[in-house]
Amino acid sequence: MDLYPVVLEWLSMMVRWLHVVAAVAWIGTSFYFMQTDMKLQSSPELPDGVQGEAWQVHGGNFWNMVKYTVAPKRMPSTFTWYLWDSRVTWLSGFALLILVYYLQADMFLIDKSVMDLSPWQAALFSFLSLAAVWFVYDGLCRSRLGNHDVLLAVIVYVFLVVLAFAFTHVLSGRAAVNQVGAVVGTFMVANAFFVIHPNQRKTVRALRSGASPDPNLVKKARQRSIHNNYLTLPVVLLMISNHYPLLYATKYNWVIVAIILALGPVIRHYFNSRHAGKGSPWWTWVVAAIGMVLVLFLSAQGPAHAEEAPRSLIELVDGASTDAVPNIAAVQAIIGTRCLMCHTTRFSWGRFAHPGGNVSFDGVSEIQRYAGLIETNAVLSNAMPPGNFTGMTAAERRQLMAWIKAEKSKDE
Repeated sequence: MDLYPVVLEWLSMMVRWLHVVAAVAWIGTSFYFMQTDMKLQSSPELPDGVQGEAWQVHGGNFWNMVKYTVAPKRMPSTFTWYLWDSRVTWLSGFALLILVYYLQADMFLIDKSVMDLSPWQAALFSFLSLAAVWFVYDGLCRSRLGNHDVLLAVIVYVFLVVLAFAFTHVLSGRAAVNQVGAVVGTFMVANAFFVIHPNQRKTVRALRSGASPDPNLVKKARQRSIHNNYLTLPVVLLMISNHYPLLYATKYNWVIVAIILALGPVIRHYFNSRHAGKGSPWWTWVVAAIGMVLVLFLSAQGPAHAEEAPRSLIELVDGASTDAVPNIAAVQAIIGTRCLMCHTTRFSWGRFAHPGGNVSFDGVSEIQRYAGLIETNAVLSNAMPPGNFTGMTAAERRQLMAWIKAEKSKDE
């Protein structure tokens, strides 16, 4: 038995577990402090130098959270720093990038119908782009644009949309969307590592030495913290996008990413506004609903990078397809040529320890059983085969759609 796929899969599982746990800790802490900061209330009874306080109840205890304008008159000897949750999130995420995408580039990182790259070229592009775009983003924040929060936010948003478009024209759809998520995650972690935490340490050192800290340190750190807060919801969805082929493997995947990058901050604005006592801007949910309807419509427009896109979901519902219905033997031939190497219990190929997604197409009954998955992953999108490394053609996808439509009509 070849142990490589077994070890790779279990290693991927353990690293993914660590990644999720670290991300939960980081995001939870970030959301908690942002909410607490916005709920602070001032009072005449508060001592000098205290900006506000918030009383909380948790775990059967009462908690009095106090925020100082700069620092207390007597600096404590120790602080609780929140450093490693963000760092472990990025390090484990990058490890996953290596395990899933770089070591299996021919399946998950490359789509030769998009760009004919070698595995090392695709991996190098992915890695270098993570570093390069951080320097662009950081440069924008440190420039004069950094003094104009709204304008800076708009430019960063446009920059991310351009990146999404570029990535979908170099990498596979799955890898491209994940790469945008990795870029945003890198922004957030680098913000903490290079700006927020160093500025906090400089402020503490200045106060302990009796000097006045530079107010710009706090201002810049808070700006990056706000960026992280508004980027959190989009990055979470982008990082789990590999589970949703209609998001990453359809014709307008980069537009869908652009909508997600806009909707996340809109939703966060609702909660931030409520936490700050500025009311409940219900219009944000209307915008979110419209955005999600638009995402649904765009995801139904067929696969990405198909020379002859098969009928869209709307055409399928309307019964507009006039393709001849193939018999089950023809369907089996397509599945056997394009899909069976991964989706079988009788392995002759050593890339997997078990059928992909625990789905096998060994017989007619299995193909019929998983017709819905075939429709989503290989007809309405080109998620399967991964990176189209077995070369499924647009004509074959159309044949599968015609067969699936006929199967549905039998059940009506």
